[in-house]
Amino acid sequence: MSEQIHTSRGFTTQVPLNLISNIAYFLVNIVIGILLVPYFISTLGVAAYGLIPLATSITGYVTIVIDSLNTSVSRFLTVDLHHEDYEGANRTFNTALFGLSAIIALMIPVAIGVSLFVPVLFHVPSGQETGMTLLFIGVCMAFFIRAWSGNFTVQLFAYNRIDLQNLVNCINLIVQTGLIVIFFFFYGPNIALIGGSYLIGAIVASVVSIILAKRVCPHLRISFHSFDRSKVREIFDMSWWVVINQIGSLLFLQIDLIVVNLIFGATATGQYAIAFQWSSLLRAIAGVLAFVLTPVVLIYYARRQTDSLIQISKSAVKLMGLAMALPIGLVCGFAPQLLTIWVGPQFAFLSLLMIILTVHLVINLAVLPLFAINVAYNEVRVPGIVTLIMGIGNFALAIALSIYTGWGYYGVAIAGAIVLTLKNAFFIPWYATRVLGIGAHTFTRSMIPGIVATGFIGILSVILRTFFPVATLMTLIIAGSVISLVYLVVTWLVGLSMFERDLFVMHLPEKVKRFVNEIPCYCKDR
Repeated sequence: MSEQIHTSRGFTTQVPLNLISNIAYFLVNIVIGILLVPYFISTLGVAAYGLIPLATSITGYVTIVIDSLNTSVSRFLTVDLHHEDYEGANRTFNTALFGLSAIIALMIPVAIGVSLFVPVLFHVPSGQETGMTLLFIGVCMAFFIRAWSGNFTVQLFAYNRIDLQNLVNCINLIVQTGLIVIFFFFYGPNIALIGGSYLIGAIVASVVSIILAKRVCPHLRISFHSFDRSKVREIFDMSWWVVINQIGSLLFLQIDLIVVNLIFGATATGQYAIAFQWSSLLRAIAGVLAFVLTPVVLIYYARRQTDSLIQISKSAVKLMGLAMALPIGLVCGFAPQLLTIWVGPQFAFLSLLMIILTVHLVINLAVLPLFAINVAYNEVRVPGIVTLIMGIGNFALAIALSIYTGWGYYGVAIAGAIVLTLKNAFFIPWYATRVLGIGAHTFTRSMIPGIVATGFIGILSVILRTFFPVATLMTLIIAGSVISLVYLVVTWLVGLSMFERDLFVMHLPEKVKRFVNEIPCYCKDR
């Protein structure tokens, strides 16, 4: 293995566990995300189903301050712990904990007040007004609880225990989904019960995260005496710019359903949400994969191993693009069949919308590993400003294309694809090279293989579905498996350099490593 992939023994042995947990979380996300949509449509109807993703998108704006604080704290706490500065780590932890608790206490009445007016602000199906309010309150409280417990999951992050973080996230998903089904069975379908399920799931997951954090990092203790006012400015200075960046990101990622609801109504929101589900699912999967790299970048930064950080970031962008090319290409290539089998033939007309929402992700998800560089070097001000400006531009363009072109909600999807791609294809890779002081096109070149792979898979999927009927779940699985097998073999044999192969193999268990290392590779080490 290349000398540039140098890690401590504890770090190296932890990596395979993180990979396995990522696969498990990936599967849980896939299963729940796919099964819940037809379940909600059959029990609540399309219009009421659209209120659920709408609620989660709006409450995302309520929690941006909290999430931004956790991002800032993760940076400082990771550096403190890897320098074994436990006194400093306790000051960081307790300053964040008590500061965040105060912020949440102030935001709770605001969130409840906003929830009371949601039925007035948005198109809500008749008879669902009270349920919509309770759904918003439940989702908001769930977000607050998970955000508060983020003070403890940050400790898992700092020690690269992504497996435990994924365990907490899986528990949250499984509990809230299980409760939704149980509540619907005993009390009948009601969107208010979904809010209650989110709340209970958040409580259970938060309790588990606190217990795990205590076992992984016994050095940190809750103590008001460790609250350090001098740390407040340090943490909040970074957090402020992360807040700006988060607001801009939400204007990219969470504005769609709000615009569609306000302009086109509840039924259109439900239709858009169906097509948006796969895009949202792919974003979540990519977020989990990118999240694995973030502690790695912070650790290399703390150890001042800049050369390793640069090479791993380059390979991470390429590997992310190649990894996401497979599901993106399959979703785009089999969009009509996927919708027909998944939610019924009456929704197959949404296939073009699904493609528009999904195809650009091969670029916009590939750059996710680069965001960790900005956090590690505390260079978040400029990205925050740019993201906010372009997010506002996305909001304006979404309204303009929807109203003045006659494209309907397709205009919302096209606006997001255009603006987000402009930001992530040009600014984000360039700014990361500026922070690191390397060539301006270093990361841009790493995105090209994923783009080519997505086109290849999409075209191959269309050809396959043209000559072989894909009308059942089994035939869809077979077709997708054949394409996946061909793609994975080709990518492994000729698509990766030796360094990238080593980087991938490093994430595997020892028994699997020995098997994989025997597979030949017909590419140069570049």
